Amino acid sequence: MALQAGIVGLPNVGKSTLFNALTAAGAAAANFPFCTIEPNVGVVPVPDARLDQINAVIASKQILPAAVEIVDIAGLVRGAATGAGLGNKFLGHIRSVDAVLHVVRCFDDPDVVHVDGTPDPDRDIETIDTELILADLESVDKRVDRFRKASKGGDKDQLAQLAVAEKLKALLDGGKPARAGLWTEEELPIVKENQLITAKPVLYVCNVDEAGLGGDNGYVRSVRARAAREGASVVVLCAKIEAEIQELPPEDRAGFLADLGIKEPGLAALAREAYRLLGLQTYFTAGPKEIRAWTVRVGARAPEAAGVIHTDFERGFIRAEVYSVDDLVALGSEAALKAQGKMRVEGKEYVVRDGDVMHFRFNV
Repeated sequence: MALQAGIVGLPNVGKSTLFNALTAAGAAAANFPFCTIEPNVGVVPVPDARLDQINAVIASKQILPAAVEIVDIAGLVRGAATGAGLGNKFLGHIRSVDAVLHVVRCFDDPDVVHVDGTPDPDRDIETIDTELILADLESVDKRVDRFRKASKGGDKDQLAQLAVAEKLKALLDGGKPARAGLWTEEELPIVKENQLITAKPVLYVCNVDEAGLGGDNGYVRSVRARAAREGASVVVLCAKIEAEIQELPPEDRAGFLADLGIKEPGLAALAREAYRLLGLQTYFTAGPKEIRAWTVRVGARAPEAAGVIHTDFERGFIRAEVYSVDDLVALGSEAALKAQGKMRVEGKEYVVRDGDVMHFRFNV
């Protein structure tokens, strides 16, 4: 399963710089020779040090990290939902994404024009939220009309659809995103079916200047306060620095980061936080041909994890041989894992853990 996230934000907040850094990261990875799928969709590898740890023990021909697809939406302006600017052309692109990355400008620079004069994170976020809410409202209004007509015969499914559509309309009319609603287990699948942009979890990306990497400035604190109220997540990075990192040879990057006083590129934190936001985790397969990271939801059982590789694996699942990356590193070989009883045989009810290395046995 490939995670897909859509980047939104006002013009001149650093979206293009961040998107270019993300796609450069994809292009630099040997297993992602093409950094874009379409002009506005990039493929980004998810940094994971455990891949190299596995490779240090199990020599393999190639290493394949998990991937995130990033959809870049043209900078939205006030009125985008009703046709202003270019943003409305691309709003449809993010209806199917899993999460929204909302880039917020958190730096002052007189040479970089702000669409509203000066940065103001709360106002800027409100502008984008309003446009997304208006775009969703247009879609929900159509569903309300449709299911009012369809439910006149008393059909239970149609009535359920109408009830959710009306609840969504009330939320959006009140200026609240769909994710702010309290939904029952029966309502959630219907909400998801609507593919509303404001129903998706949000990760706020605070784009700071180099000085802002040393600690939260007032702009970042404002975004964190808002995110806390909404139950959203925040990542702080400098898009300009991220772009510079991608231009450096890999062997020079650690020194560059050390000079800046940061431990890792912001893109790594962004990818990791997007995974956490969506309740995803990683398991690995490892052998002489390839070591690969696979994405699976937290709480998934072994057959579901096998199905991520191929549906036949899930359908014909027999058992899984499982061990942890930590145990592999500590003991130094799969033979040692077996000898120490650290390689377990698990059945259909096994709940996958983040960092598991798995070998599946199946019969179709």
